[in-house]
Amino acid sequence: MEQGDTRLIRLRRWLSEELDLPPYRIAPASSDASFRRYFRVTWEGHSRIVMDAPPDKEDVRPFLEISRLLESLGVHVPEVLEQDIGNGFLLLSDFGSQQYLDQLNDSIAGRLYGDALQSLIRMQLCPEERLRRLPPYDAPLLQTEMELFRDWYLLRLQGVTLDDVRLEQLERAFRFLIRNALEQPVVLVHRDYHSRNLMVTDPNPGVLDFQDAVAGPVTYDLVSLLRDCYLRWPERRVLEWVECYRGSATDAGILRGVGREQLLRWFDLMGVQRHLKAVGIFARLHLRDGKSGYLGDIPRTLDYLRAVCPRYPELAGVTAVLKEVA
Repeated sequence: MEQGDTRLIRLRRWLSEELDLPPYRIAPASSDASFRRYFRVTWEGHSRIVMDAPPDKEDVRPFLEISRLLESLGVHVPEVLEQDIGNGFLLLSDFGSQQYLDQLNDSIAGRLYGDALQSLIRMQLCPEERLRRLPPYDAPLLQTEMELFRDWYLLRLQGVTLDDVRLEQLERAFRFLIRNALEQPVVLVHRDYHSRNLMVTDPNPGVLDFQDAVAGPVTYDLVSLLRDCYLRWPERRVLEWVECYRGSATDAGILRGVGREQLLRWFDLMGVQRHLKAVGIFARLHLRDGKSGYLGDIPRTLDYLRAVCPRYPELAGVTAVLKEVA
């Protein structure tokens, strides 16, 4: 694991010489779609997580800032025990290895999703003055994300070149999806609030991978959670959880006068935006970064698109393109 790995050698030196840890064992803790790596460090009955974020590729300061913010909102995030910002090393408390993804089943899903929805409400109650300090989930960012589908999935992975008519149809659909996103109430958006970033902990859930948080549409994290790219639930259960969320969010003042049909429309269309982005990212991870494991998640994500897009005439361009790559 260490031969030629100068980052890991430097990290070990930080643990041993700077933090003065006793003799320990170190092993990979989890994979990540970014350049970050996580290791589990254990010694004498203790367990910690070390984040290795190469400073030329990842900045740990947003992680630290969002961590403090979420903790202040009552969200269960890892405690930052030690930090070396210059080298991109953080020592964190360990939430264990029980991801939602591995633990979810029919009997426990109601409780786990209930906990996740309450944690989501706490995040979305972020005060306005703190919200204004987050990057905005604005039209250029939404557009750039959807272009990943066109550039990385269609063109590079599938070899599909769209003619001018089809390109304009797709762009028209993108503009429609952006309008839908921007008309929603603005809240703190985690951006990856799903079963691989939620851990079964006490209190539950433990929330990870929040450093890219922005101020954006109220349904974004909801659709990330309930129309998860990594597992799929029957639509009936998804709609029950959406309605549960609507009740709690209305009581909390997050949603004001938003009826069921309006929320479901926002939810559907936000899901299309997110899933277009996700398919593009999965293709890019394979083609650019050599992380081919995500290819297996593309069919499920495309299935969400094929289920939702035909309900909306404004998305005819996306529906047509999806038929070309069936």
